[in-house]
Amino acid sequence: MSRTLITGGTLVSTTGAVATDVLVEGESVVALLAPGTGAELAVDERIDATGCYVLPGGVDVHTHMQMPFGGTEASDTFETGTRAAAFGGTTTIVDFAVQRTGEVVEASLEAWHEKAAGNCAVDYGFHMILGGVDEDSLKAMDSLVAHEGISSFKLFMAYPGVFYSDDGQILRAMQRATDNGAMIMMHAENGTAIDVLVQQALARGDTDPVFHGLTRPAALEAEATNRAIALAEVAGGTPLYVVHVSASQALERIATARTTGANVFAETCPQYLYLTLEDHLGAGGPGSFEGAKYACSTPLRSKHEPHAKDLWRGLRTDDLAVVSTDHCPFCFNDQKQLGRGDFSRIPNGLGLVEHRMDLVHQGVVDGNLSLQRWVETCSTTPARLFGMYPRKGTIAPGSDADVVIYDPAGTTTISAQTHHMNLDHSAFEGARLTGSVRTVLSRGRTIVDRGQYLGSTGHGRFVPRGLSQYLR
Repeated sequence: MSRTLITGGTLVSTTGAVATDVLVEGESVVALLAPGTGAELAVDERIDATGCYVLPGGVDVHTHMQMPFGGTEASDTFETGTRAAAFGGTTTIVDFAVQRTGEVVEASLEAWHEKAAGNCAVDYGFHMILGGVDEDSLKAMDSLVAHEGISSFKLFMAYPGVFYSDDGQILRAMQRATDNGAMIMMHAENGTAIDVLVQQALARGDTDPVFHGLTRPAALEAEATNRAIALAEVAGGTPLYVVHVSASQALERIATARTTGANVFAETCPQYLYLTLEDHLGAGGPGSFEGAKYACSTPLRSKHEPHAKDLWRGLRTDDLAVVSTDHCPFCFNDQKQLGRGDFSRIPNGLGLVEHRMDLVHQGVVDGNLSLQRWVETCSTTPARLFGMYPRKGTIAPGSDADVVIYDPAGTTTISAQTHHMNLDHSAFEGARLTGSVRTVLSRGRTIVDRGQYLGSTGHGRFVPRGLSQYLR
């Protein structure tokens, strides 16, 4: 069994940043050592991390590889998407298996296992999307929690006719989750009201990408968020995780619920921290289709309102627990073109799995977040929330040796010409960030080093998950 000693680095955790050497044996961390005390140890490899942070590998709990949506499929496969994740310092993803109305939940899960097995560069797990809530799918929730390592279920208040669940279905699923301990993840937008606004906009001839955002107003995100919180309360205090929060008003509802002690949690994504409706969805002005690159749901919000500022504050105060990506890329030159002349047909999604760690670290550089909170929101808390801690999300004896050596003095320039996602554009094209991923270990194996990929397809393993360890 090989042994690796990482020396000279500063170990960053949720509690601080301390000079520490890390001893890895096989696939696990076996010891944390005072600097220099391992000089006489017999090891197979020594990695010099002088001047660098040593972090637990990133955990992205919201990705969509090979996701069928809008008449096409997300352009990243499990192979290309997890390789890109590795380059960005993410060593575990939790993707979404999809069940649609009329489909058998267990069969849908198996289909996603077949997509991922033997193809991933990093470790992975699954949430289960319930597109059809009925007695069979409710029974399946119990089975997946007990036997399949699936402890979270996603429901949609948006997309009528595709994934939408009405309030009665949501309540029934929440009641079942209250009984079996699962987390309910919610896409919180009032989909039926949004559909009315979309049809009215198209009837007026408002077809540009910017109307994707204008027809999904913040008030409808806030209303749905509030309704989800109320339903979770009625269901007996179901653990609720609101995905991709983009609006101040929705965050306010979440913060209020958390103040009462409710097990309500939420994530935001890098696009909502940096990108805006006017400059990105509205790129190029009237008649331009450039903004289609930035169509995602929930949508980008106006730069004239304090959404981004409030989201950064929410991350500092823990009203937002996690930064994920909602990685669901579609190529501009063919897939996004499906919505030319009709914004409602643009496949929704951005490609960000490779850049999350760098983009949130830029928030540390800019004074929006502490160093420890960076690690907490991008690694430790997602692992705790979704039943993977302490195997994932920490560097401690017994944990998987998922380790990122991060150079805070490096620079990262984001470009479609250099990224590793299977995507012909970048939402952050030309952005120059302070800090860079230098070396990445996945279960003790170096898979990325100084921009060189050393991993292999099939190295990543499925991670069965337990119940959330973050409940109050």
